[in-house]
Amino acid sequence: MVDVTTPTAGAPPGTESQAVADVDIRLAQDLMFFAYRDFTNAADVILEELGLGRAHHRAMHFIGRHPGITVSELLSILRITKQSLARVLNELVERGYVAQSPGLGDRRQRLLRLTADGEALEGRLFDRQKARLAEAFHAVGPAARAGFQQVMRGIMDETARDWVDLASREKDDRFKP
Repeated sequence: MVDVTTPTAGAPPGTESQAVADVDIRLAQDLMFFAYRDFTNAADVILEELGLGRAHHRAMHFIGRHPGITVSELLSILRITKQSLARVLNELVERGYVAQSPGLGDRRQRLLRLTADGEALEGRLFDRQKARLAEAFHAVGPAARAGFQQVMRGIMDETARDWVDLASREKDDRFKP
């Protein structure tokens, strides 16, 4: 069994002897579960009015962040079954929120992008969640915000960090620490 409370190889300098107590890990779990609940609820209200769910929101988020993303790339990000993604995408396409086009090099590929209606809806959802994050970020200041980003990046696997970094470069975001 691996002791998850002891920093592993590659830990930032100066943290080698800083073990994290189970009570702190449990508190972090509680904080993440409640934060996720309240963060997603901000958008759930709008989604429920439209008869959409969180899977639709996640798909729209990543399609909006990566216009021209392929279906297989979206599957890799969302880690859901092809059938689940097909159901979500079909509904988003039918409702006019997502457009598909064939790949440039491989016509079998489906490239995805948000339509104007999709951008408007994704923007509404973003604004609801942005308000929650902006309030929290304002309350804690830049140092804590940077620490939060480091912790979140530390929790993510390398492929997730790669997608975040790609979006940061493409959109010139300030998300990357």
